[in-house]
This record gives sequence, structure tokens and C-alpha cells, in this order.
Amino acid sequence: MTQATSGNAVIEVENLVVGYGDRTVLNGITLSVDSGEIRVIMGGSGSGKTTLLRSLLGLKEIASGSIHLLGKKFHYGYPKHMSEVRRQMGVAFQGGALFGSMTVGENIRLPLREHTRLDENTMRIMTRIKLELVNLAGFEDLMPSELSGGMVKRAALARSIILDPKLLFFDEPSAGLDPVTSAELDELILRVRGATRTTIVVVTHELDSALKIADRITVLGKGEVLMTGTVEEIRNSDDSRIQDMLHRRPREEDQDPEDYLRRLTAKRH
Repeated sequence: MTQATSGNAVIEVENLVVGYGDRTVLNGITLSVDSGEIRVIMGGSGSGKTTLLRSLLGLKEIASGSIHLLGKKFHYGYPKHMSEVRRQMGVAFQGGALFGSMTVGENIRLPLREHTRLDENTMRIMTRIKLELVNLAGFEDLMPSELSGGMVKRAALARSIILDPKLLFFDEPSAGLDPVTSAELDELILRVRGATRTTIVVVTHELDSALKIADRITVLGKGEVLMTGTVEEIRNSDDSRIQDMLHRRPREEDQDPEDYLRRLTAKRH
């Protein structure tokens, strides 16, 4: 069972507009995430969920609107705020993003070396604590190439929480994993939240995982928020687009013949 949210927003997004060139990808996104909450961001291909995550991480410049993380503005134009907040963030990227030339332990200790002045013994102990938390005790001296896909994901999670962040972001955590390993990772995410009370944002297309771990789910469609609600509220939504997603029904979109012809004949610059 997921835990109740606190009502204290640590992520606030208002009227966010983001695009690539002339193409608008996010069109007026507004949402808030409470402290200690697991928020899942879902949507079909092209819905804007990856762009939203990149914006929340400060990796994509926004056109308009605002993002506040931990009470501070977090987007281009506020470099000091971004630097302060990033020290309180952890990110588990889709592929793990471990350095192949470093051992598992060295990968996990890297944020400690970059952001602290702790001695070697203290960093080693902290690393082992995090490895215990993600069920990788004893794997500290292995190379990433010696790990399975699921173990790489867990090692990446250990690295993302080594600094005890207040915010933790996951990009498609179950991608490429078999169903059993995916279910184990879901349990691990819940375990980490229970142990650390970290606020977690998960971007995923895996419906089973989303319904299992989420306190609330935000569903995106064509760059807009279709709905935000609890798992039960999402299940009971009368929005046909959300029901199509829940029941894996193919989308049927009406296409304007004139718009189709215009796109085919438009000159490319």
C-alpha cells in the first residue's frame, strides 16, 4: 500500500510551455507534488512526459511558465538556485548510466567525492549502507559489466540516493526488465521511500508499475494534463483517452485532410 501525501508541495509547475523550434511539446502544464509522495507521470508516445522530466531536471530550457523545486525557482535564469537544488536531487536514468571503467562502489561514491569532503572510510561505509538498502550487499567491487540489467538499475538507484536527496527522479525504471525483475524494482522504490521519506517522481509507460507504486498519477496527452488523481480516481475516470490507456486500446484519431496535405507539401528549412 502507498502512503498518504503530506499536503506540503515540494514541486510546483505553473503554466509550463516548452518546445523544440516551432513545435510546442508542453502547452500550459500545471501540477504540484507533495513532500514524501510518489508521483507517476504517464502518457502515450509524444505526450510530453520525457520533455516534462527534462524540464524538471533543468536539462531543457522552458519558453514560459515556472518551475519551483523545494521552494526555489528551478530553470534557466536562476543558476544559483539550480545549483543549490541539484545538490538535493537524485536521478536514476533509464539505462543506469554507470561508468564502465569504475567498480560499482566507485560509481556510487562518485557524488560523495564531487560534493563532500568525507574521508575514504566514511564514504565506504555510506556506500555499503546504500548497497544494503537496494539488496546489492557484497557487489561493491564488481564492474558494471558483471551485473545483470536489474542489478545495474539497483546500483544506479544506490548512487542516486547516496547524498540522501529530498527529491528523486526515475526515468522509465522498468524499461528492458523482465516482469519479475520489474516487480522487484517496484518493491524497491516503495522500500526506499519508506526508509528515506524522499519525494519521488517516476516517468513510465509501464501501467502495472504505475498502479502499484503511485500515490497519485498525472496523465499527459498531447502536451497537456488530462488528469491527476489517485490510482482509484484514474481507474474510474470517464475520459476515454485515459480508459484507452488503461485498457491498452489503440487510439483512433481523426485527421484533417487539408492539414495532412499541407504537412506533406510544406517546404523544409
